[in-house]
Amino acid sequence: MLLNIDNLRKSYGTPDGAVQAVVDVPSFSLESGQQTALCGTSGTGKTTFLNLIAGILQPDDGCIELDGCLISQANEAARDRLRARTIGYIFQTFNLLQGYSCIENVLLGMRFGPGADRRRAGELLERVGLGQRLDHLPRQLSTGQQQRVAVARALANRPKLVLADEPTGNLDPASAAESLGLIRETCRENGAALLLVSHDREVLGQFDNVRDLAEINRAAAWPSAREGLP
Repeated sequence: MLLNIDNLRKSYGTPDGAVQAVVDVPSFSLESGQQTALCGTSGTGKTTFLNLIAGILQPDDGCIELDGCLISQANEAARDRLRARTIGYIFQTFNLLQGYSCIENVLLGMRFGPGADRRRAGELLERVGLGQRLDHLPRQLSTGQQQRVAVARALANRPKLVLADEPTGNLDPASAAESLGLIRETCRENGAALLLVSHDREVLGQFDNVRDLAEINRAAAWPSAREGLP
């Protein structure tokens, strides 16, 4: 089992001083190479859930075991190393560095893992259809092309797990379908598992394994959890 979660909990303080549970997941697991989509609308804790898995956030309680390592119990430096070695993250807003070219964005991502490899970075960008735009800045690319850079960056360190948070949310339907196919195909080619969150029925319809985040996350069933929380 690549990912195993038990009794995962995360809460945030509210403006009135109360404590609001955002993630309360009794159990969740993902096998190596498995591609799973989570159906999650606003307020179901989707981004918080992915950030906990990635080690960007630390849980209040519970266990996250990733590739045999307890990321939930590791300190920040250890979580950073594990994330760089094991996880690729495709953000909805791409999070590209605007002052750096396509290939530089991918190379910078590699520096947090085994090290920069210009040949592999170029091959990945070629694979996602950007071989002629290696030196273009993000602002010189279309939205769909920027997402392709984000996909290449996510796969640069040969991750075992790719997390994708609404990766087609900023794309038109045609570009969304093309990008989703690219993400799934490149994950298969690289042997990476994929955990994707979306509320788009067209996206969810492409997956054989779809889980409802509101059923996985008990906190999402509480009305107050939908009021302005991630």
